[in-house]
Amino acid sequence: MIYHILAVGDVVGEQGLAHLERSLRPLKRLKDIHFTVVNGENAAVTGVTPDQVERIYAAGADVVTLGNHTFGKPQTASRLEEDPYLLRPANYTGRAPGKGWGVYDCGRVQIGVLNLIGRCGLDWGADNPFLTADRYLKEDLPRFIVADFHAEATSEKLAMAYYLDGRASALWGTHTHVPTADEGVFPKGMGYITDLGMTGPVESVLGIRPEQSVEQFLGGLPGRYQVPDGPCKMQGAVFSLDSDTGRCVDVERIDIR
Repeated sequence: MIYHILAVGDVVGEQGLAHLERSLRPLKRLKDIHFTVVNGENAAVTGVTPDQVERIYAAGADVVTLGNHTFGKPQTASRLEEDPYLLRPANYTGRAPGKGWGVYDCGRVQIGVLNLIGRCGLDWGADNPFLTADRYLKEDLPRFIVADFHAEATSEKLAMAYYLDGRASALWGTHTHVPTADEGVFPKGMGYITDLGMTGPVESVLGIRPEQSVEQFLGGLPGRYQVPDGPCKMQGAVFSLDSDTGRCVDVERIDIR
């Protein structure tokens, strides 16, 4: 049997969350999706509130992953300890609340979801993501293993892909909010894309009002980031996984506007 796993790129602001609420369930029906992972770390621009986490679940997500803005909203810290479906990067310091790995039912099989954060350009004192992956991907693993690698550098994401090929069913990148055109299946059967893109306003700079981003690059003071109104997009990818082998057989980019 082929299972369709949907990964959705970073949800940005209330506008992106509202578009997710409008678009996710129709897409799941259209693509016969069995399991959905949504990166929600920018739903409150820098972080996500507990209420927004609930709304992402209600929109159709099975698991919500996070990244460098995991603790942007302090009230979410306690939720991380209580909610098995809300993951923060597994290679954060051990003193951080929450966890970065979970095993979930996906029809007749189980799926393991791993959340990692990169270290190139993201100075968060994180442990080595490659060695962290080794700690989780050992014996007695579920049939499917997928990973959200929240990282800045494309080289770090690609290196992780070659490192995990043959040990994971799918790996996708988040964080840069711009979808890449390199989706495909690696030699040992792992589906991959360097970045899913984002869920948020089309006319923006990574989800933020363009004039604010321009002002920052001009050397001015852009003020508190704001998400513009207007048409939105929901970007991500569908990974088709073979339940007999645990391998990926196809990757399809998604862009819903």
